[in-house]
Amino acid sequence: MEYCKKCILPSTRPGLVFDTEGVCSSCRNFESRENIDWKAREQNFDTVVAQAKKSSKGYDCVIPVSGGKDSTWQTVKCLQKGLNPLCVTWRTPARTKIGQENLDNLISLGVDHIDYQINPRVEKKFILESYIKFGSTAIPMHMALFNIPLNIATRYEIPLVVWGENSAFEYGGIGEEKTGFQLNSKWLKEYGVTHGTTAEDWVSGLLSRTELTPYFGPCPDHLEEMGIKAVFLGYYYPWDVAHTFEVAKNNGFKKADYARSGIYEFADIDDDYISIHHFLKWYKFGFTRAFDNLSLEIRNGRLTREEAILRVKLVGESVPHDDINKFCKYIEITTSRFFEIAETFRNRDIWYKEGITWKLKNFLVEDWEWR
Repeated sequence: MEYCKKCILPSTRPGLVFDTEGVCSSCRNFESRENIDWKAREQNFDTVVAQAKKSSKGYDCVIPVSGGKDSTWQTVKCLQKGLNPLCVTWRTPARTKIGQENLDNLISLGVDHIDYQINPRVEKKFILESYIKFGSTAIPMHMALFNIPLNIATRYEIPLVVWGENSAFEYGGIGEEKTGFQLNSKWLKEYGVTHGTTAEDWVSGLLSRTELTPYFGPCPDHLEEMGIKAVFLGYYYPWDVAHTFEVAKNNGFKKADYARSGIYEFADIDDDYISIHHFLKWYKFGFTRAFDNLSLEIRNGRLTREEAILRVKLVGESVPHDDINKFCKYIEITTSRFFEIAETFRNRDIWYKEGITWKLKNFLVEDWEWR
């Protein structure tokens, strides 16, 4: 494994590219912000807002929300711009108490809201199938949270969908010239964390087309014909988790007592199962959620690389045992079966076995305590 010379992301992270100086594309993307005219970008967003208001038949925009810090910030920003939003949530089957409180707070800011819950019997089957096939518990989640807001936008003829960060740019390292600033079918297929699949690929004897209805998105041509735009706010404003948290906090958002996944007490706190999605990166790519979080802190000048490496050691693997137990009970498998499936996705190119202990080759932390 190779690690970025500036942050601590490894070369195994999907979409990441290293240049000849050993610096990852996510760090280079961050550096490129210095050359962006952010005032002009905000003016561009004002133009998008004006067009949406002009085309509106009631609601000016759809905002996909969970109630988290980012979606709270998105909602605050859209309200400040005078938009009349319809907020839409894919309801996780494992919403936490603090997640519900923060979602209620977001709605109280002054928006209409749809809490879209999928048939739990269908969701269970789909999650288990995606875990067995790809070692991912989050394919149904991503497919739902991306497609449901687009479907609602077409159903109610809402001209604009406002997403938050462009994860392909912030984490995967793909430049704006490739991802652009609009979420479309091409972006979803490449960067939507669905292993390149669509709902059509999951139709089978186990999951019927009718059962998978919520996971199908609108036809891209139909979106274009209707003039619906789906944009990332992170294109128009410099994205920083500390800033979005501060804005959210000032508008009633509450953080957790401890970091559920990674290092932030204010992220990944609305869903008991999201920690499992992040944990499985350890098997497949040899890094944890903390690597992502700490790399952001390095880029924003709040930590040095050396301090980040020490934090990695302190955080450790962060196996979310409680969440895994809840998840296994939900999809009706044993925890031993859960780890059996996870083991089939262990990346033998980066892992090796010493006795009965698995270890990573050339790991970032030299004196890591392997378990």
